[in-house]
Amino acid sequence: MKKNILLFSFLICLFSAGNAQEDIRFGFQLSPSFSWMTTDNSSINPSDGPNLGLKLGMIGEYYFQENYAAVSGIGFHFNAGGTLLHSYGGNYWTQSDLPSSLDTLSNNVKLKYSIQYLEIPFGLKMRTKEFGYIRYYMTPQLTAGFRTQARGTIDDQGITGENEEKYNIKREVSGLSLSWGVGAGIEYSISENSSLVGGILLQFGFIDATKDGGTVFHPDGNKTEDSKGLMRSISLQLGVIF
Repeated sequence: MKKNILLFSFLICLFSAGNAQEDIRFGFQLSPSFSWMTTDNSSINPSDGPNLGLKLGMIGEYYFQENYAAVSGIGFHFNAGGTLLHSYGGNYWTQSDLPSSLDTLSNNVKLKYSIQYLEIPFGLKMRTKEFGYIRYYMTPQLTAGFRTQARGTIDDQGITGENEEKYNIKREVSGLSLSWGVGAGIEYSISENSSLVGGILLQFGFIDATKDGGTVFHPDGNKTEDSKGLMRSISLQLGVIF
Protein backbone atom coordinates (compact mmCIF):
# COMPACT_ATOMS: atom_id res chain seq x y z
CA MET A 1 0.00 0.00 0.00
CA LYS A 2 2.84 2.41 0.83
CA LYS A 3 4.37 1.78 -2.59
CA ASN A 4 1.03 2.55 -4.26
CA ILE A 5 0.69 5.83 -2.33
CA LEU A 6 4.23 6.86 -3.29
CA LEU A 7 3.53 6.02 -6.93
CA PHE A 8 0.34 8.09 -6.94
CA SER A 9 2.20 11.01 -5.32
CA PHE A 10 4.96 10.83 -7.91
CA LEU A 11 2.48 10.88 -10.79
CA ILE A 12 0.60 13.84 -9.29
CA CYS A 13 3.86 15.78 -9.17
CA LEU A 14 4.74 14.69 -12.71
CA PHE A 15 1.37 15.66 -14.18
CA SER A 16 1.34 18.94 -12.24
CA ALA A 17 4.75 19.87 -13.62
CA GLY A 18 3.67 18.97 -17.13
CA ASN A 19 0.41 20.88 -16.86
CA ALA A 20 2.34 24.12 -17.31
CA GLN A 21 2.80 23.08 -20.95
CA GLU A 22 -0.16 23.53 -23.27
CA ASP A 23 0.23 20.07 -24.79
CA ILE A 24 -0.06 18.11 -21.53
CA ARG A 25 -3.24 17.67 -19.50
CA PHE A 26 -4.08 15.51 -16.50
CA GLY A 27 -7.18 14.53 -14.65
CA PHE A 28 -9.02 12.04 -12.50
CA GLN A 29 -11.62 9.39 -13.18
CA LEU A 30 -14.24 7.64 -11.06
CA SER A 31 -15.93 5.07 -13.25
CA PRO A 32 -18.48 2.37 -12.36
CA SER A 33 -17.68 -0.91 -14.09
CA PHE A 34 -19.40 -4.16 -14.97
CA SER A 35 -17.13 -7.17 -15.49
CA TRP A 36 -17.61 -10.83 -16.22
CA MET A 37 -15.54 -13.86 -17.23
CA THR A 38 -15.69 -16.26 -20.15
CA THR A 39 -13.77 -19.47 -20.87
CA ASP A 40 -12.75 -21.61 -23.82
CA ASN A 41 -14.40 -24.65 -22.20
CA SER A 42 -18.03 -25.36 -23.07
CA SER A 43 -18.62 -27.01 -19.68
CA ILE A 44 -17.66 -23.79 -17.81
CA ASN A 45 -20.02 -20.88 -18.34
CA PRO A 46 -20.63 -17.36 -16.97
CA SER A 47 -23.29 -17.28 -14.26
CA ASP A 48 -25.26 -14.87 -12.03
CA GLY A 49 -24.54 -11.71 -14.01
CA PRO A 50 -21.54 -9.35 -13.93
CA ASN A 51 -19.58 -8.01 -10.98
CA LEU A 52 -20.35 -4.39 -10.15
CA GLY A 53 -17.04 -2.64 -9.55
CA LEU A 54 -15.31 0.71 -9.63
CA LYS A 55 -12.31 2.23 -11.42
CA LEU A 56 -10.54 5.04 -9.58
CA GLY A 57 -7.37 6.74 -10.75
CA MET A 58 -5.48 9.43 -12.62
CA ILE A 59 -5.12 10.00 -16.36
CA GLY A 60 -2.61 11.97 -18.40
CA GLU A 61 -2.82 13.17 -22.00
CA TYR A 62 0.08 14.35 -24.18
CA TYR A 63 -1.14 16.20 -27.29
CA PHE A 64 1.34 15.83 -30.15
CA GLN A 65 -1.25 17.44 -32.43
CA GLU A 66 -4.26 19.58 -31.58
CA ASN A 67 -6.76 16.71 -31.58
CA TYR A 68 -4.48 13.69 -31.12
CA ALA A 69 -2.96 12.63 -27.81
CA ALA A 70 -1.06 9.75 -26.26
CA VAL A 71 -2.93 8.67 -23.12
CA SER A 72 -1.74 6.86 -20.01
CA GLY A 73 -2.29 6.91 -16.26
CA ILE A 74 -2.64 4.72 -13.23
CA GLY A 75 -5.57 3.53 -11.16
CA PHE A 76 -7.31 0.73 -9.33
CA HIS A 77 -10.05 -1.53 -10.63
CA PHE A 78 -12.03 -2.79 -7.64
CA ASN A 79 -14.16 -5.97 -7.71
CA ALA A 80 -13.30 -7.09 -11.23
CA GLY A 81 -14.09 -10.68 -12.13
CA GLY A 82 -17.27 -12.69 -12.35
CA THR A 83 -18.87 -16.04 -11.57
CA LEU A 84 -18.16 -19.27 -13.45
CA LEU A 85 -20.48 -22.28 -13.31
CA HIS A 86 -18.64 -25.62 -13.64
CA SER A 87 -20.89 -28.30 -15.05
CA TYR A 88 -18.69 -31.04 -13.62
CA GLY A 89 -17.52 -31.34 -10.05
CA GLY A 90 -13.92 -31.71 -9.01
CA ASN A 91 -11.08 -30.26 -6.99
CA TYR A 92 -10.84 -26.53 -7.75
CA TRP A 93 -8.83 -23.70 -6.19
CA THR A 94 -6.33 -26.27 -5.00
CA GLN A 95 -3.65 -23.65 -4.26
CA SER A 96 -5.81 -21.84 -1.69
CA ASP A 97 -6.39 -22.58 1.98
CA LEU A 98 -9.98 -23.84 1.84
CA PRO A 99 -11.93 -25.82 4.47
CA SER A 100 -11.67 -29.58 4.02
CA SER A 101 -15.41 -29.67 3.21
CA LEU A 102 -14.63 -27.82 -0.03
CA ASP A 103 -11.86 -30.12 -1.20
CA THR A 104 -14.32 -31.94 -3.48
CA LEU A 105 -17.03 -29.93 -5.20
CA SER A 106 -20.24 -31.11 -6.85
CA ASN A 107 -21.60 -30.68 -10.36
CA ASN A 108 -22.86 -27.18 -11.20
CA VAL A 109 -20.69 -25.50 -8.57
CA LYS A 110 -20.36 -21.74 -8.90
CA LEU A 111 -17.00 -20.08 -8.27
CA LYS A 112 -17.09 -16.31 -7.91
CA TYR A 113 -13.96 -14.19 -8.44
CA SER A 114 -13.62 -10.71 -6.90
CA ILE A 115 -10.27 -9.28 -8.01
CA GLN A 116 -8.53 -5.95 -7.48
CA TYR A 117 -6.05 -4.74 -10.10
CA LEU A 118 -3.61 -1.87 -10.32
CA GLU A 119 -4.09 -0.78 -13.95
CA ILE A 120 -1.89 1.19 -16.35
CA PRO A 121 -3.50 2.01 -19.72
CA PHE A 122 -1.70 3.02 -22.92
CA GLY A 123 -3.81 4.54 -25.65
CA LEU A 124 -4.38 7.05 -28.43
CA LYS A 125 -7.06 9.70 -28.03
CA MET A 126 -8.66 11.14 -31.15
CA ARG A 127 -11.11 14.00 -30.68
CA THR A 128 -13.15 16.32 -32.87
CA LYS A 129 -12.98 20.07 -33.04
CA GLU A 130 -15.08 21.90 -30.46
CA PHE A 131 -18.77 22.34 -31.19
CA GLY A 132 -19.97 24.94 -28.73
CA TYR A 133 -18.64 23.50 -25.47
CA ILE A 134 -18.49 19.88 -26.63
CA ARG A 135 -15.88 17.64 -28.25
CA TYR A 136 -16.38 13.97 -29.15
CA TYR A 137 -13.56 11.47 -28.75
CA MET A 138 -12.53 7.87 -29.34
CA THR A 139 -9.70 6.04 -27.57
CA PRO A 140 -8.30 2.64 -28.60
CA GLN A 141 -6.03 1.33 -25.85
CA LEU A 142 -4.11 -1.51 -24.24
CA THR A 143 -4.24 -1.97 -20.47
CA ALA A 144 -1.85 -3.81 -18.19
CA GLY A 145 -3.35 -4.91 -14.88
CA PHE A 146 -1.40 -6.11 -11.86
CA ARG A 147 -3.37 -8.21 -9.38
CA THR A 148 -3.21 -6.80 -5.83
CA GLN A 149 -6.00 -8.81 -4.17
CA ALA A 150 -8.32 -11.68 -5.04
CA ARG A 151 -11.22 -13.07 -3.02
CA GLY A 152 -13.63 -15.81 -3.93
CA THR A 153 -16.88 -17.43 -2.85
CA ILE A 154 -18.14 -20.95 -3.56
CA ASP A 155 -21.78 -21.87 -4.09
CA ASP A 156 -22.03 -25.66 -3.98
CA GLN A 157 -25.55 -26.75 -3.11
CA GLY A 158 -24.51 -30.38 -2.99
CA ILE A 159 -22.11 -29.85 -0.08
CA THR A 160 -22.58 -26.62 1.81
CA GLY A 161 -25.60 -24.86 0.45
CA GLU A 162 -25.00 -21.22 -0.50
CA ASN A 163 -21.64 -20.24 0.97
CA GLU A 164 -21.13 -16.49 1.38
CA GLU A 165 -17.70 -16.71 3.00
CA LYS A 166 -14.94 -15.05 1.00
CA TYR A 167 -11.65 -16.89 0.69
CA ASN A 168 -8.24 -15.58 -0.25
CA ILE A 169 -7.71 -16.93 -3.80
CA LYS A 170 -4.75 -14.77 -4.80
CA ARG A 171 -2.83 -17.89 -5.85
CA GLU A 172 -5.65 -18.87 -8.21
CA VAL A 173 -5.46 -15.65 -10.23
CA SER A 174 -2.69 -14.66 -12.64
CA GLY A 175 -0.55 -11.79 -11.43
CA LEU A 176 -0.71 -10.01 -14.81
CA SER A 177 -3.75 -9.10 -16.86
CA LEU A 178 -3.57 -7.71 -20.40
CA SER A 179 -6.55 -6.37 -22.31
CA TRP A 180 -7.35 -4.36 -25.39
CA GLY A 181 -10.29 -2.01 -25.61
CA VAL A 182 -11.92 1.02 -27.11
CA GLY A 183 -13.59 3.98 -25.46
CA ALA A 184 -15.80 6.76 -26.79
CA GLY A 185 -17.54 9.76 -25.28
CA ILE A 186 -17.69 13.52 -24.94
CA GLU A 187 -15.72 16.32 -23.30
CA TYR A 188 -17.71 19.27 -22.00
CA SER A 189 -15.68 22.45 -21.42
CA ILE A 190 -16.40 24.14 -18.10
CA SER A 191 -13.54 26.65 -18.39
CA GLU A 192 -10.71 27.51 -20.75
CA ASN A 193 -8.52 24.65 -19.50
CA SER A 194 -10.96 22.26 -17.78
CA SER A 195 -13.42 19.71 -19.10
CA LEU A 196 -15.86 17.16 -17.75
CA VAL A 197 -15.61 13.75 -19.42
CA GLY A 198 -18.33 11.16 -19.89
CA GLY A 199 -18.11 8.02 -21.98
CA ILE A 200 -18.01 4.26 -22.16
CA LEU A 201 -15.03 1.88 -22.32
CA LEU A 202 -15.15 -1.75 -23.49
CA GLN A 203 -12.25 -4.01 -22.49
CA PHE A 204 -11.41 -7.55 -23.60
CA GLY A 205 -8.76 -9.57 -21.79
CA PHE A 206 -6.61 -11.74 -24.04
CA ILE A 207 -4.47 -13.71 -21.58
CA ASP A 208 -5.60 -16.33 -19.06
CA ALA A 209 -6.79 -14.64 -15.86
CA THR A 210 -6.91 -17.88 -13.87
CA LYS A 211 -4.36 -20.44 -12.79
CA ASP A 212 -5.31 -24.06 -13.33
CA GLY A 213 -4.16 -27.43 -12.07
CA GLY A 214 -7.20 -28.87 -10.32
CA THR A 215 -9.00 -32.07 -11.23
CA VAL A 216 -12.31 -32.27 -13.11
CA PHE A 217 -14.56 -35.28 -12.47
CA HIS A 218 -15.53 -35.70 -16.12
CA PRO A 219 -17.90 -38.53 -17.19
CA ASP A 220 -15.15 -39.83 -19.48
CA GLY A 221 -12.66 -39.93 -16.60
CA ASN A 222 -10.84 -37.46 -14.40
CA LYS A 223 -9.08 -34.66 -16.26
CA THR A 224 -6.76 -31.80 -15.37
CA GLU A 225 -8.55 -28.43 -15.27
CA ASP A 226 -6.79 -26.39 -17.96
CA SER A 227 -9.44 -23.92 -19.17
CA LYS A 228 -8.56 -20.39 -20.21
CA GLY A 229 -10.50 -17.75 -18.28
CA LEU A 230 -10.80 -14.36 -19.96
CA MET A 231 -11.92 -11.07 -18.40
CA ARG A 232 -14.46 -8.74 -20.02
CA SER A 233 -15.66 -5.36 -18.75
CA ILE A 234 -17.73 -2.26 -19.54
CA SER A 235 -16.91 0.96 -17.71
CA LEU A 236 -18.90 4.19 -17.56
CA GLN A 237 -16.11 6.75 -17.73
CA LEU A 238 -16.70 9.78 -15.53
CA GLY A 239 -13.93 12.28 -14.90
CA VAL A 240 -12.47 15.74 -15.09
CA ILE A 241 -9.43 16.91 -17.09
CA PHE A 242 -7.42 20.07 -16.39
